[in-house]
Amino acid sequence: MSVPKNQPEFDAYAKNYEELLDDPIRNVFAGGSDFFHRRKWDLLEEFARRHKIALDGVRWLDVGCGKGELLHFGCRRVKSATGCDPSREMLIESAEVSIVHQENPGKLPFADASFDWVSAVCVYHHIPVEARASFCREAARVLKPGGYCIIIEHNPWNPATRLIVSRTPVDQDAILLGAAESVSLQQQSGLEKVEVRYFLFFPESIYNKIPGWEEWMSAIPLGGQYMAVSRKSSA
Repeated sequence: MSVPKNQPEFDAYAKNYEELLDDPIRNVFAGGSDFFHRRKWDLLEEFARRHKIALDGVRWLDVGCGKGELLHFGCRRVKSATGCDPSREMLIESAEVSIVHQENPGKLPFADASFDWVSAVCVYHHIPVEARASFCREAARVLKPGGYCIIIEHNPWNPATRLIVSRTPVDQDAILLGAAESVSLQQQSGLEKVEVRYFLFFPESIYNKIPGWEEWMSAIPLGGQYMAVSRKSSA
């Protein structure tokens, strides 16, 4: 699929986005996309519990939010939930949450120190390698002192993940990055590593029966995706 010059890539995908994600392995893993978004919100809630963070005081920005699915899961639990994305077409279906169009893909349209959490979910693998460090610095810029930068990405060490990504049209430009690269990007931006956790070891049907197993396995670098969290110094 070709994209007109100067048009954000995901504008061309917006109308058929769910169809373009269709993959037989992905379909066996979960009955629909909701599970993947819910699983990520579960992960964020677990993080807040472990670190004794009161969600009702969190101002949260989800960068590259697409249609805002993850925000829908968490928006009623936090103080404020905001999304931004360069694709206007993807944002059309995000009316129920606070959304800001990102005119410049490399510049976040927010003031310094605006948010307690800044998440980027499956965003960095679409960013050219040479632009990733500056993008991470932008995430750090809009974080409040003591705030958390959260990168969630596909795990390149998982063979099923690599296969799905290789044949998914919306990931035709993808260059996967491992957890070590995500942590390095955060540290280059002046952030301090907090934790890395792997997840999506089990399909939806098994996870729903034994959710605690993924928590127990979270240090094993074989889950389908991972979460890397770093913190901005309070000093």
